[in-house]
Formats: sequence, structure tokens, C-alpha cells
Amino acid sequence: MVFGLFDNYQAFNNQQYESLKKEAQESGTLFEDKTFSADDSSLFFSDLQQQQLEGNIEWKRPGELCDDPKLFVDGVCSCDAVQGMLGNCWLVAACSALAQEKELWNKVIPDYKEQEWDPENTNNYAGIFHFRFWRFGKWIDVVIDDLLPTLNGQLIYMHSREKNEFWGALLEKAYAKISGNYECLEGGNLSDALIDFTGGISEVIELQKDDYSNDEVKRTELYKRMKKEIEQHSLMCCALHANSQQEMEMQTEVGLVKGHAYGITAVRKVVIGESGLMSYFTGREKLQMIRLRNPWGGKEWTGAFSDGSPEWDNISESEREKLGLTFDEDGEFWMLFDDFCSNFTDLSICHIVNTAWYSFSKTCNEARFFGQWTEGEKGTSLDRCGGCINNKHSFLHNPQYRFDIDDAEDTVRIYLMQEDKRSQKIEGLQNLAIGFYIMKVELNRRYRLHTIKEKAAVSEYMSSRGVFLRGTLKTGRYVIVPTTFEPNNTGNFMLRIFTNKDADAV
Repeated sequence: MVFGLFDNYQAFNNQQYESLKKEAQESGTLFEDKTFSADDSSLFFSDLQQQQLEGNIEWKRPGELCDDPKLFVDGVCSCDAVQGMLGNCWLVAACSALAQEKELWNKVIPDYKEQEWDPENTNNYAGIFHFRFWRFGKWIDVVIDDLLPTLNGQLIYMHSREKNEFWGALLEKAYAKISGNYECLEGGNLSDALIDFTGGISEVIELQKDDYSNDEVKRTELYKRMKKEIEQHSLMCCALHANSQQEMEMQTEVGLVKGHAYGITAVRKVVIGESGLMSYFTGREKLQMIRLRNPWGGKEWTGAFSDGSPEWDNISESEREKLGLTFDEDGEFWMLFDDFCSNFTDLSICHIVNTAWYSFSKTCNEARFFGQWTEGEKGTSLDRCGGCINNKHSFLHNPQYRFDIDDAEDTVRIYLMQEDKRSQKIEGLQNLAIGFYIMKVELNRRYRLHTIKEKAAVSEYMSSRGVFLRGTLKTGRYVIVPTTFEPNNTGNFMLRIFTNKDADAV
């Protein structure tokens, strides 16, 4: 099965972009979206958020904010998206990563040439745009008008360094609409946004917990993997964990911000050459380096190889040109990979698998299942919310899926996702703690297990939208049991199993 193609999509709120644009053009009036009104209901659901924005909020169209509005100014780059007065650095960092991959943002921002302002054909402009996000197995087309919230004539939320560039602000509005409102974007998970932009699967690597800074072998393997991932058009972001609310947005001694998400825009080896650095980095002719971007557009790394630091004096001018090195106050900076592993706590890699955007070859096989954890009469097919393996009396009451590994061994990637609850934050709903357990079973096993078998693998249990596991399984038949951590929790889920060969999953 190949996924990620955009030929099929579902219209959010049943709003069809083409017909709505045609209606607006024929009426001679700019489109106004009645399903996401230009008022406080689209901004807030709590008094606290409302109190943080003092002043008279006005909704203005880009043409009222500048003389020559554009979706893109000189194309799109990772520096275009700058965070505004909202705690959604996770989304802005993902936008920075998205901007690196033209094929991807061409899909998230479909028909961008048709949507672009055309000063020579002003009659085509109807104040309407649309964006596409991947949600729970489907691509959703979200229509918006171009009325944007402002204070004192300035955009409140995401904006570009270029005053007349609006792709980021409009994309953020569409994402706020599908998520409930702007406040629903306050606080979030990098992985969620990366998946919504790609339809891929996101893996989180805990750099400090797994001690990458002190394990050279693990560090070397991770660098090779990240270099390969970025070459394969995976999107990557990272974060520095805040241990308390007081630490949120606190700046470290080396300029990094806790509780903040950064986009990863390059993974490169830099030639040292004949310089003073040769003695400092004994035995190394190339340095493993990584380029990151702070969505705030400022507060950059101040350690080795930071903007303007003396280490750059020992890198040849031609090598710096290859890197496209600049020292602008744009939030983008380079750092040694060793320093990256020492200073950041979490790395998110969104794998673009089985996509035809870059290649017509199939890279792996996917089995995809939609299921439910349901409460019902004990012993019936509705009794499907037994909780994790700790609940041995009810664990096997959960949904079960079977798959095969035919090779001597296979690297499997499994992703369990629950339905997004961001739009239900208004009602106080939160993600369930979810995970899965894999058992090796008899080769002739056909039906549900009623006895717990040998453990083959188990995921972490997290109160996140999705849980990922990468592991190696040997030849045999397996049963995977997706569960909530606590029994009697109900909800919908999607399970995705990726293997090198068809796993004959049922």
C-alpha cells in the first residue's frame, strides 16, 4: 500500500475550495468564512489567554497590512516562519522543517501558484485559501478566508521576516481552524505537526536519557542515521526539555531556550583543512555539524561555531560558501554534533515512508488498521478495553492483530495513533496513555489469543497522540495488542505496521 498521495482528500466542514472561490468571484465580494469567524471565538476558549492580549484586536486582510501581499517572497525557506504571541513553537519549528522540502509544502499548500496574489489579474483574488493536513489516515482540505488577527496593525501570531509574505500566517490559521481555535495550539508535540504535514510516522529519540553525549558509538550511529534521514527528505526537529513551569522559556548559558522547539535544517560534515582546529580535533579532518533554527528568529546558540565565533576563522571561505553560511539575526545557527547531543534532550524524526513524491519504488510494506477500545458485556466482541499487560485478567480483551516475518529477521516500525483531541481541549479532554505489546505465537495461530505468550517487544506508554517503536524481529508469527494503559478507557485508534516484506497482517 502506498500512502501519502494527495489525489484523495476530505473537505473539512464540507467546504469545497473551488466552488466557494467561484461564488466569491461571481459575487464580487471577498470570501468570509462563517465556520471560523473573525472574532474572539476563533482566538480563545479561556479567560487567561484573552487577558494576555491587551488592546483592540482587529482582523485584517493582507492587502490592508501592506501594498504588495504575497504567499511567498523569493520562494520559501526555513527562516520564513517566525513565532508570534502564542506558545506554538512546536508548530513553527515544524513549518521551518517543512519549508526545507519543496515537494512537501507543495502538497500542504496545494496549487500555490493558483493561490498566489496576481497583481495583473486582480479579479482572480477572492480572499480565500486552502491547505491540506493529514489527520488520522486522511488528507483534510481546510478552507480559510484571509482575515488575520492584528494588534496595532501587526500580526499577532505567526509571521514572516518579510512584511508582505503570508504563507506562514495563513497556514497557521488553517491549522488553528482544524484544531478548534488559536488557543488550542498553545503547547504541543513536534511529532504531531510533522505527521500532519507529511502523513509519515514520527520517532522521538531521548538524547540525554539514552546518554548519547557520553556514548561515542551511539553518537556516531545517530549522526549517520540523521544524515541519511535528511537525504531521504525526513523532517527533523529537536527540543530542550524544561523540568518545571518556572524553567519554561528560560535561556541557558549557551543561548538555548528550555521548553522550546527548534527545526533541524541541515546535517553536514565540514572540512577543517590546515588550521588551528586540527590540533583541537585530533585525528579529524571533518567535523560533524548540524544546522538548527529557533522559530523566534533570535536567541541563538552562543557556543562553538555560533554566529561570528572565532572557530569559523579556521574554516576556508570556499567551505563556508558551500554551507551558505551567514551571520544574520535570523535564529538559524550551526553547532557541533557533539554539542547538539550534550545540550538538547529530544530529537523528533518524521519518516517519509512509501511515498511516490521522490521515487516510484516502494521502500517498505504497510499494514494499516483502524480500531476501537470499547466497553461492553464481558466476553463479547464489545469488551475491548482491557488495559496494559499489568492487567493480566483483562489484557487479552483488547483488540488483537496478527502479522508474519518471513525473512531471517526484519526491522519493523510500528506506530499507534489515537484520534486527535486538540480540538476538544475546550471541553477539557486529554490524550489517553496508549501503547502496545507484541507476542510471538505459533506459526499456525489463526484466531485471538486467550493465553499470554512470549513477549517479543513492548512500546512505551505515553499520553501522546502517537507511540512509535522500531525493533528487529526474527522469522515467525506475531500478535500485537494495542491498548490504553488503564482498563476501561475508550477511544478510536489507528495502527500502522511497516515491514520490508508483506507481513500478511490481519
